[in-house]
Amino acid sequence: MQVRELDIAGSWEFTPPAFPDHRGMFAAPFQGEAFVEAVGYPLRLAQTNHSVSRRGTIRGVHFADVPPSQAKYVYCPAGALLDVVVDIRVGSPTFGRWEAVELNAEKFNAIYISEGLGHSFMALTDDTAMAYICSEPFNPSGEHGITPMDPALGLPWAADIEPILSEKDLAAPTLAEAEASGLLPSYADCMAYQDKLRAVVR
Repeated sequence: MQVRELDIAGSWEFTPPAFPDHRGMFAAPFQGEAFVEAVGYPLRLAQTNHSVSRRGTIRGVHFADVPPSQAKYVYCPAGALLDVVVDIRVGSPTFGRWEAVELNAEKFNAIYISEGLGHSFMALTDDTAMAYICSEPFNPSGEHGITPMDPALGLPWAADIEPILSEKDLAAPTLAEAEASGLLPSYADCMAYQDKLRAVVR
């Protein structure tokens, strides 16, 4: 498993070896040992999600209250997508920055988005599937969003693909509006929560 820490603290890309043969292909997108070595604690499995999206579909930017938030380990078992991690943690040295990685069914690479980070993606092909391993179950009262079309964020959506969004995501506040309303998690709270998770392992 190849592991690459992204420039936004708390996010990593994991790329497993793929084994093609005359029957097809095999890969293991999530490997617990490699995950713990990179992140410092195991990924708690509370829920798995699976979405299928038309080309141009954008989901997010989604995040959850800290603690406990909802960390996500995501990969693309069919099609291709542009996955975007957004640092929305107030007080973070990279607050307001984003990083994008293409996930696809050829590489089976994955992104881990730790507690307190924002997450969004755009489907680059029809019938693009995304699989999520989530550390916490869905909590409607603690789930929030920022519009992925926020011009101040300038997320790198493909200019030649017509975006398709839900009404909820279109109506979500901008990053500045979310910060002003006190909706965003603090960097200090996120770091303290992750330190508690690491302490359990020691």
